[in-house]
Amino acid sequence: MIRMLLRVLGNEYAPPMRRTVILMTATAIVEGLSYALLIPVLRELFGSDPGAARPWLIAFGAAVAVYAVLDYLSSLSGFRVGTTLLQGMYHRLGDHLARLPIGWYSGGRVGEVSAMASRGLLMAMGVAAHQLRPLISACVTPLTIVVVILAFNWQLGLAALIAAPIVVLIHIWTGRAMAAVDTERMARGDDAAGRVIEYLQAQPVLRAGGRTTERFRLLDDSLQGVERAARRSMLAVLPATFGLAFVVQAMFTVLLVLSAYLALDGSVSAAEVVAILVLAARCADPLMSMAEFGGKIRAARGELARLDVVLRTEPLPVPSDPILPRRYDLEFESVTFRHGDRAVLEEVSLSVPEGKRLAVVGPSGAGKSTMLQLLARFYDVDSGAVRIGGVDVRAIDADALMERIAIVFQDVYLFDGTIEENVRLGRPGASDAEVRAAATAARLDEVIERLPGGWSADVGEGGAMLSGGERQRVSIARALLKDAPIVLLDEVTSALDPVNEAAVHEGIERLMADRTVIMVAHRLRTVRRADHIAFLADGGIVEQGSHDELLRAGGRYADFWSISMKPVASE
Repeated sequence: MIRMLLRVLGNEYAPPMRRTVILMTATAIVEGLSYALLIPVLRELFGSDPGAARPWLIAFGAAVAVYAVLDYLSSLSGFRVGTTLLQGMYHRLGDHLARLPIGWYSGGRVGEVSAMASRGLLMAMGVAAHQLRPLISACVTPLTIVVVILAFNWQLGLAALIAAPIVVLIHIWTGRAMAAVDTERMARGDDAAGRVIEYLQAQPVLRAGGRTTERFRLLDDSLQGVERAARRSMLAVLPATFGLAFVVQAMFTVLLVLSAYLALDGSVSAAEVVAILVLAARCADPLMSMAEFGGKIRAARGELARLDVVLRTEPLPVPSDPILPRRYDLEFESVTFRHGDRAVLEEVSLSVPEGKRLAVVGPSGAGKSTMLQLLARFYDVDSGAVRIGGVDVRAIDADALMERIAIVFQDVYLFDGTIEENVRLGRPGASDAEVRAAATAARLDEVIERLPGGWSADVGEGGAMLSGGERQRVSIARALLKDAPIVLLDEVTSALDPVNEAAVHEGIERLMADRTVIMVAHRLRTVRRADHIAFLADGGIVEQGSHDELLRAGGRYADFWSISMKPVASE
């Protein structure tokens, strides 16, 4: 487990942990060696001249004092390293997650990462602060004592040494038996947490459908699954507990019998027998403690394994010699991108002159949003190239690339905080006047005026306190404040009411002014003012041209336009 911990920490944070491990190991060795002094102490005390034990008692007291100091320093070092590494690992995990392709965040990965960043990191770093010292002590101190006994009397030492492989085998067997149980328990816990959240969030729908009883039964079944998994986990650990207790008692009994035999034979004295039994008893304590915190160690190891898998996931490559684009025309050259076995885009070639607007339209699933994501390098292409100003986006530094791109998504996520804090994400160093100007240009000032608290109004988690149109205005104000030369718009008005749609359109027009723009839209009325339109279907561009040219051609775009205008004509 220590090797995995050091691997998870990486080159930056592993050295202080190595030093702490060395200090804890030295402490455990000193503890074991200090008990070795009990043999001469007891030999002299039970001998003909008890006063001769004084030097040995002084040496024993000094050794205990050294051990106490080392124990204090190692415990303090473990705690400090654990708390320091916790903060450092948050940064390391966050930096690594920011470099992973967006496609990695699929399925239940977001919930898994959320649990890992909270419970997982706390548990993993708690190993250094609370569990590493007793673990090392439980392994090293008994071995040191066995070596001492072996040096004193090879028969007694060999008898004690026989127990070591048995203890190791018990722990290996228990660990394998517990692996499946721990996995099930963790999965059951994650499922139960999801059911609780689902039950709370879905109350309006469930009550409207009269399904609250059924949904409660599903939640109850999930919680019962957690209980069953916990019970199996408890039963699975019992063999290790009883097995260790049996081995320790058997070892002590064997040493007792063998010591008595050697004492009667005259090979060792009674005082030395007492000392050996004291040492054996001291071996028993850390061995028994391994059973007590074995479950915590296994749980921490499981979290470390999950962290290790994430941290070993290959991020997007970083250019060794990054290039900055000097202009902002865009180009897709023979771009092919696959998601799993499906080709989302295949041999797509397209260009957008600097300062012009390209609209990408087509049916759902055609790959329109994927084009924007490839340009922002959320993914890397499988073949071909995406370029900005003639420079492949893979050759541009990630931070420099994102500084040059403003993105407005259909689904806007706002962080729990004030409106001003969310707008300032576009450019944290902007002045108050610049923030207000961006809000006015996005018509966000209308929203701010009617909210209690104005600029200080809390938007709630995910922006829950605002409507969809209001969140969209915050997003546009953020993009305006960023003042990037390239703008990517992804279905920004597809689910807005007429009032908000008009306000958002006005903000978007200001955002697009004098910038290179790629917009994705289902509402074709929003793309008429584009300089060029590309119709995407079946992973490729089937038509492209201006709005009027495509209507005259009478192809797929004309059919889409006709369908989109029917509701307007009926009104």
